[in-house]
Amino acid sequence: MGDNGTVAGPGGDVERLRRLAVATLEANWEHDHTVPSRTLYPHQWSWDSAFIAIGWAHVRPERAWRELESLFRAQWADGRVPHIVFNPRLPVGAYFPGPEFWASERAEGAPAAATSGLVQPPVHALAAWLAYRRAPSNAARAALRRLYPRLVAQQRYLATRRNVGGAGLACVVHPWESGLDNSPAWDAPLAAVPADAAVMRAYHRHDTAHAAPAHRPTDLDYARYVAIVASYREGGYRDEDLPGRHPFLVECPLFNAAAGAAEHALARIAPLVGADPGPHRDRAARITEALVRRLYDPSTGTFQPRDLRTGRLIPARTVLGLAPLILPDLPTPQARTVVAEACSARFGVALRMARPLPSHDRTAADFEPLRYWRGPSWMNVNWWVRCGLLGHGRADLAEGLARSMVGLVATAGCHEYFHPDTGAGLGSPAFGWTAALLLDLLAETREPAPVI
Repeated sequence: MGDNGTVAGPGGDVERLRRLAVATLEANWEHDHTVPSRTLYPHQWSWDSAFIAIGWAHVRPERAWRELESLFRAQWADGRVPHIVFNPRLPVGAYFPGPEFWASERAEGAPAAATSGLVQPPVHALAAWLAYRRAPSNAARAALRRLYPRLVAQQRYLATRRNVGGAGLACVVHPWESGLDNSPAWDAPLAAVPADAAVMRAYHRHDTAHAAPAHRPTDLDYARYVAIVASYREGGYRDEDLPGRHPFLVECPLFNAAAGAAEHALARIAPLVGADPGPHRDRAARITEALVRRLYDPSTGTFQPRDLRTGRLIPARTVLGLAPLILPDLPTPQARTVVAEACSARFGVALRMARPLPSHDRTAADFEPLRYWRGPSWMNVNWWVRCGLLGHGRADLAEGLARSMVGLVATAGCHEYFHPDTGAGLGSPAFGWTAALLLDLLAETREPAPVI
């Protein structure tokens, strides 16, 4: 932390970085939401909007609420919040897979807006709570009152329709729902999905036009992604009887940690809108208990996804395993071993970090420093881990991680992700959540309070 109580980074002063972040968000603002980037991601993405709202709260609080409310206008009747809301002003083919591929208009309970049929980690209640805490006002409280029933419906959808394993955890039905699309954590369950890379000849991938193919998922990966979506779409995006007909079913540590954090945030929001916080606290406790029981591996001291197709934990050591630190009620034994995992050679969190926090175990044979989610460092996951460290009394490690994060942007700009060894900027430039979470870091005081 700098002497003025804000996070300082090498290679640039705080005010310069703040101006860069604000300019990035302003350039990505699109009527009532912020696009992740003007190059590869021209629509509205679900968890991007949540993280971006946290940043807007520091400079344009009204935009934080417009960001969240615009997303929730596309909420489905069953409570799901789609991972993409498509901009109807853009031409067909502006993004793959686009609205014509998802065909949401044919699904029961879909909104009038064209959307995907998948979801993403439910970071939104936490974002709403933080936006209010950053800039409390009558207008912010009114926005919370409007959003609260929608946030509750989102949680209800995940707790009921997505409780596929019956153990109290939400199941993701596609790697894209995890947010860590191309993580090595999904290799084993994806390998069981029948697909042929040749299928991709029928489609035009936009991602490889904006980034080197060596940095992106392979055509075989994409063929499997398409096959999983097709399975879900052909069932009308229904969640009944998924074990009997859907090829990808996984309980993810980050996704469920986000669901638990959402319940803790809703417990904070409830009294502000005249609701009872008790049920939220109860649900948060049940999620934490289920996470520890189902996804914690005592032999590794970290959390790992469970493949519901095989019933087994997935052995890849990824940053997903650190995500449950966000939960304030994570038991001390698990919190201690997860912190040890974060500080190990696999991830390298330290008081003074020699290299950025990677998204995958840097000692693993399949670590890839350039390929999407298979090694690179991401601002949003780093921010998540930092919040967890703060919540479990490790402000010293949180400060080391914050310095590393600010240093990435000071050196390379607001990129989508960064090289986990050199810190070079990778992926899309001028990326929304990188800018937003940089603003959040720069606004932190010397001893920031726990997030939830």
